[in-house]
Amino acid sequence: MESASVRQRPRVEGGREEEILDATVAVVAELGYDRLTMDAVATAAKASKATLYRRWSTKADLVVDAISRAKGCPVPEDVDTGSLRGDLISMSCGDGGFTDELPMSVIAGLLTALHRDDDLQRAFQERFLAPRLDITRGVYQRAVERGEIAADVDVQLLSTTLPAVIIHHAYILGVEPTDDLILRVIDNVILPAARGSQAS
Repeated sequence: MESASVRQRPRVEGGREEEILDATVAVVAELGYDRLTMDAVATAAKASKATLYRRWSTKADLVVDAISRAKGCPVPEDVDTGSLRGDLISMSCGDGGFTDELPMSVIAGLLTALHRDDDLQRAFQERFLAPRLDITRGVYQRAVERGEIAADVDVQLLSTTLPAVIIHHAYILGVEPTDDLILRVIDNVILPAARGSQAS
């Protein structure tokens, strides 16, 4: 499988790999995936193109590795605050959340390419999205166990609603994600929906 072969490729020595990954994230945020080249990353990282190709065979490999592992795009912490509202705020407003400018710029830089590039889409889903979805599923599963989500609620749909609304605001309406916007969506959409038919 491709992801296994990527893991078996030789690492770049010392802290250079992290520097290359951070430079890649910065280039994606600035230029977008379509305009990113190995030359541009090599220049930004002050590395040779040969060094990049020894470690990453394709642009998709490099970019997905970068957004999955670089410190600029951290996975939100799985913090159990004791409530669905608290968990969503912690996950969405902290480092790596919707108010973190760099990860949101990176997502914007990937959006068009994700629809056209099968290798990028597959790697993005497996290595970037999957760990974040695992955290989200855990948040909603704990809420189910605490009785915060009614039995008649479509939990899978509910769990995708907050990112869908925020991403729509950011990339369709041009509204910058803020803590206030996130709280409005949580309090006016997510929590009422979580109560299901009990809300009436």
